[in-house]
Amino acid sequence: MENLTYNSFTLQLEGLKVTEESMYPIFFFIFFSYLFIMVANVGILFLVYVDKHLHQPMYLLFCNLPISDIIGSSDILPRLMLDTLRPPSERLITYYECVVQAFTTHMFGTTSHTILMIMAFDRYVAICNPLRYATIMTNRTVIKLTTWAWGSAFVLVTILLGLTVRLNRCRTLITNPYCDNASLFKLSCESVLINNIYGLTFTVVLFVASIGSIFLTYTKITVVCVTSKNKSLNSKALRTCSTHLLVYVTMLFTGMVGIALHRFPQYSYYRNFCTVLYYIVPSSLNPIIYGMQSKEIQKLLSKVFQSKRVSSSL
Repeated sequence: MENLTYNSFTLQLEGLKVTEESMYPIFFFIFFSYLFIMVANVGILFLVYVDKHLHQPMYLLFCNLPISDIIGSSDILPRLMLDTLRPPSERLITYYECVVQAFTTHMFGTTSHTILMIMAFDRYVAICNPLRYATIMTNRTVIKLTTWAWGSAFVLVTILLGLTVRLNRCRTLITNPYCDNASLFKLSCESVLINNIYGLTFTVVLFVASIGSIFLTYTKITVVCVTSKNKSLNSKALRTCSTHLLVYVTMLFTGMVGIALHRFPQYSYYRNFCTVLYYIVPSSLNPIIYGMQSKEIQKLLSKVFQSKRVSSSL
């Protein structure tokens, strides 16, 4: 018979299943991944902040992505590192901490989609309406798009977690490396039908809106590029759009793998590992992909390194 503990404020995280041999390799893998994510994303934000040439709508909208990556990885990875060094019985977290972590987790996942959606809109305007770009993509428009990306995610996630915190709890084990909505409402012995319906609707609407807007946007961009004889426009479109699509596909693939493995309990080890990679792979690749593809960022980085070489030679 299952041992039930009602409304306990101390929960236990399952965490990653590690052996004594794999404990430290996994710890250092997560540690160096997190260190790289922080340095790379903070570095991108700093470059955009200090260089006035990068104060353009495309880069200002892009800044939302490293901010989201920093929040998401900081929410999960530091605690996960410590938990790999602890025995399962000591991986404890308070209920309120768990709710906050779940909220931040879903905010990261949702804004990953909404931010890439507004970035796709920016690329659509720049390529399909280049003469009207400055008129459409004003500072006010950038603020509105940014507010929509974060505001819509906040409302959707607040409702998602609000439906969960109303439930009474009769279990204390979080069968996940970290807290999320599904692992929280699984602690309840009450009916979670409404939670499942809203959660499924939330996921379907988000993915349909995300994939649909990306597909429509890039279909129109492709049509413009095919019908245009402007080689400069086509080259710019290929460079910026391939970067955006690569980031989107990476984020979508890593997220889909984790969701798909939820259906197979026998592969819980691989599911947990993939869900952790969702917070590592896209957040690590985003600054690399955009940094390598953006000529403006490349020029700024080359200036920084050249100035350092000159100062060191002196």
